[in-house]
Amino acid sequence: MFEVTIGIEIHQQLDTCKLFCSCRSQLVDEEGTLFFRRLRPTQSEMGEVDRAVLAQAERRMHFAYQAPSTVSCLVEKDEEPPHDADEEAMQTVLTVSAMLNSKVMDEVHFMRKIVIDGSNTSGFQRTALVAVDGALEVNGHSIGILSVCLEEDAARKVETKDREVTYRLDRLGIPLIEIATAPDMHDPEEVKEVAQRLGSILRSTRKVKRGLGTIREDLNVSIPGGARVEIKGAQDLGLLPTYVKNEMERQRSLIEIKQILEKRSASPVLIETKDISALLQASRSKVIHSALSKGGKVFCASLPSFVGTLRSADGRLRLGSEMAQHARSRGVAGIFHSDELPAYGITSEEVASIRKFLELGDMDAFALCADQADRAQPALLSALSRANQALIGVPEETRDPLPDGTSLYSRPLPGAGRMYPETDVRPILIEQDRLLRIKENLPELPEARTLRLVQDYGINEQQSRQLVREGHDELFEDICKDVSLVAVAARTFLSTYPEMQNEGVDPGSLDDVKVKEAFSALTSGRFTKEALPAVFREMVKGASVDQAVSSLGLGAMDHDEASKMIDELIGQRAEFVKEKGMGAVGPLMGVAMKELRGKIDGKEAADLLKKRVETFLKG
Repeated sequence: MFEVTIGIEIHQQLDTCKLFCSCRSQLVDEEGTLFFRRLRPTQSEMGEVDRAVLAQAERRMHFAYQAPSTVSCLVEKDEEPPHDADEEAMQTVLTVSAMLNSKVMDEVHFMRKIVIDGSNTSGFQRTALVAVDGALEVNGHSIGILSVCLEEDAARKVETKDREVTYRLDRLGIPLIEIATAPDMHDPEEVKEVAQRLGSILRSTRKVKRGLGTIREDLNVSIPGGARVEIKGAQDLGLLPTYVKNEMERQRSLIEIKQILEKRSASPVLIETKDISALLQASRSKVIHSALSKGGKVFCASLPSFVGTLRSADGRLRLGSEMAQHARSRGVAGIFHSDELPAYGITSEEVASIRKFLELGDMDAFALCADQADRAQPALLSALSRANQALIGVPEETRDPLPDGTSLYSRPLPGAGRMYPETDVRPILIEQDRLLRIKENLPELPEARTLRLVQDYGINEQQSRQLVREGHDELFEDICKDVSLVAVAARTFLSTYPEMQNEGVDPGSLDDVKVKEAFSALTSGRFTKEALPAVFREMVKGASVDQAVSSLGLGAMDHDEASKMIDELIGQRAEFVKEKGMGAVGPLMGVAMKELRGKIDGKEAADLLKKRVETFLKG
């Protein structure tokens, strides 16, 4: 039996017009006009209401939408029917399907997937199944491709205030390719390799967007005795193995909690709360005092036999954290539980009074929540429901990825009950002649591209493979139309970029246009190649090339200026130079480059320093 089973879904934005209108697919700063919506759950064609949809409806959120006129129209506002699906987007999906050896549908039909978190103005997302039953070879291992779909991206979340979420419609409707693999991966590291391979295939079409947020991965993870959990929307490829490993540990701890509760013969918790506001009226807890002073209440509930499972002494078991995440989904800051108390301003005397009020035994725990009554009570009830799920082990759910490689509860795992046919978009007949033409003109595969880069640019195969795997190959070729930049471009993508990431600086925030501008400034002599990493670091902070050059004090220095600066340096250290002779060149080089780096080429600086020392010694 495998230690873990993993499948992934890749969502890649296409660089075409929007899927159902002719608007540009581009993110903008323009806010545009503002309008408001409320969304409600609806039944699928089978008469079912999906559990994930119901959970979202219970949050009772309001939605505001910014509609920039330059990148959205009545289609995005759901005030005009969708147009026919974009032909270029469909052609791209068919091309990717052929590259994955998938079986294409004879006729493509769009479906509506109910989504009422506000990210779609209509209350649903349009998606179409294009192909099935493909395969991908990675390191000699065949990974099944369950499906290739074409769908529209969601609106972009701008801010959340209380129970109102504001979205911008610039991203809504951008075409997405969704590729879902079979659960054929059993090694966390393999997930990254498969994602990189799929990314290379997608980029080879030259029809996908590049940059942060344009590609997202969903991970489906389960372990023996656990359940399928979806970690949705990961963007950092390097963190994929970490997400898997952390989810494995989380599921193991939940299985252990289940076993503990079984040994104690724990029964389901009663889904009921008690108002203990009077008991804590004088509490020094900031959270409780704030809630009560604003007219809120403190609700509490008992958890028979749960002692030590909410938070174990060694910190491994953290059911309390799971319960708190469910509570937060109802709009509260969190909950307190007895395994962590006394703390947070709640005294041991107050804990004892709560235990006495609830008539708890030594093995019984409790949880409490303080907020406005219409929030605190539903939030605590949600936390109690999560406590009961601990009796069955690992619940199926969707979780949001966090930057540290952990994840956070989002909603129940959706089922088939949220799909129904889209009646406003005409089906698309896929003719065999069209598929034949696509197969005869497939883009260059990653393996062929790797070999060609070696032949065309003289880099070694390892460098070429890494450029293709990391997705820098297309930009590398664009830059290296000037052959003099081959070495510095390769060093930038393969060395400078990883160094920046290790420093916590994200080079992925630089789009292709900005990178090309930096290289153009380099070739025009505005600074030297030694200064390029520093220029990129400034640009990541938001500076333009001009601003980066100015703030770093760069600017090409002519031969006479450099000679004068070096002569001054030699003069300041004359005794040292006389004593060491030509041996002084090495030590002086480091000092000289503090002033010259980025202004003249390093080799030129070294030759100039050597000549000026020779001249000085000859007297």
